[in-house]
Amino acid sequence: MKPLSHLQIDFMGRRKLAFIVSALMLIVSIGALAFQQLNLGLDFTGGTLIEVRYGAAPSLDAIRQLMVESGFRDVSVQTFGASTEVLIRLQQAFDPDVGSDVVNLLRTSGESVNLVRAEFVGAQVGDQLRDQSGLGLMVALGVVMLYVAFRFQYKFAIGALLALLHDVIIVVGIFALFQLEFDLTVLAAILAVIGYSLNDTIVVYDRIRETIRTSHIDNMPQIFNEAINATLSRTLATSGTTMLVLVALLLLGGDMIENFAIALLIGIGVGTFSSIYISGALLLPLKLSREDLIPTRKVVDEEEEELP
Repeated sequence: MKPLSHLQIDFMGRRKLAFIVSALMLIVSIGALAFQQLNLGLDFTGGTLIEVRYGAAPSLDAIRQLMVESGFRDVSVQTFGASTEVLIRLQQAFDPDVGSDVVNLLRTSGESVNLVRAEFVGAQVGDQLRDQSGLGLMVALGVVMLYVAFRFQYKFAIGALLALLHDVIIVVGIFALFQLEFDLTVLAAILAVIGYSLNDTIVVYDRIRETIRTSHIDNMPQIFNEAINATLSRTLATSGTTMLVLVALLLLGGDMIENFAIALLIGIGVGTFSSIYISGALLLPLKLSREDLIPTRKVVDEEEEELP
C-alpha cells in the first residue's frame, strides 16, 4: 500500500459530490435552527442553580426522574468535579427555599445529601451573555477574513470565510437538531473549532499558493489536487490524534464537559472535511488564477525605449 504522501486522489473531480453533501448538511442544520431552535442552557436563559453533595456517587438518571416526577421542569443534572458533587439546573424563577426543598426531596430516596449552594442566574445576565457571545463570534470571523486577505489574497479570504461559516452552521445545527444543551462551554468549543479549521485551511492554502507559483501548468483543479494531496497526511494525522483525545475526554471527562467534547468532535470532523474538499474547491468558482498571485510583467518594446 502506498503511503498517503504518494497517493494522488482526485479531490477536485469529486467536488460536486462534496458540494451536494455540504449543501444537504447545511439545509438540515438551517432547518433545525429555524424550526426547532437551540436548546439554550442556563447561561443564556436564566434560572436556578443548585449544587448538592452526596455521601456516595448517585445515579444521575434517578435524580432527574425523581425531580421531574415531583413537578420540577426543565431539569438538567450533571456531576460537578467529583462524582459525589451534583449540579442541578432548573429553568425557573428563584425561590429562597428551593435549595432545601430539593435536598429534602433527594433525601427521600435514603441518600445522604447536603446542600452546597443555591443561586439564581438572571435573564438579563443570560441576554448579555448571548449578545456578547454572538458579537465575539462575528468579530472572530471578521478578523480571520482580514488575516487571510492580508496574508494571501482576497479570494482566499472569501473561501476561508465560507468554509468557516459552513463548519459553524453545521455544528450549531446538529445541536439544534438533537436538542443538545447549548451553553458557554459549547460556545467556547465553537470558537476553538474556528481556530482549528482555519489552521487546516491555511496549511492547504499555503501549499496551493506555493504550487501555483512553482508549477508550469495553468490547470487549477490539478494544482489544487497536488496541494491537497501533499498536505493530506498531515491533516489526517492531526485530526485523528486530536479526535482520539476528544473521545477520551467525552468518555472520561464527566457530564460537565460532555457537550464541549461533542461540539469539538463534530467541529473537527466537519472542519477536516471542509479543509480537504470545500476550502480549495471554493477557489474554482471564485476564478483564482496565476495572475492573482503572480502579477504579469509589462513587456516594454525596445523600440519605444529608443530616443527619437
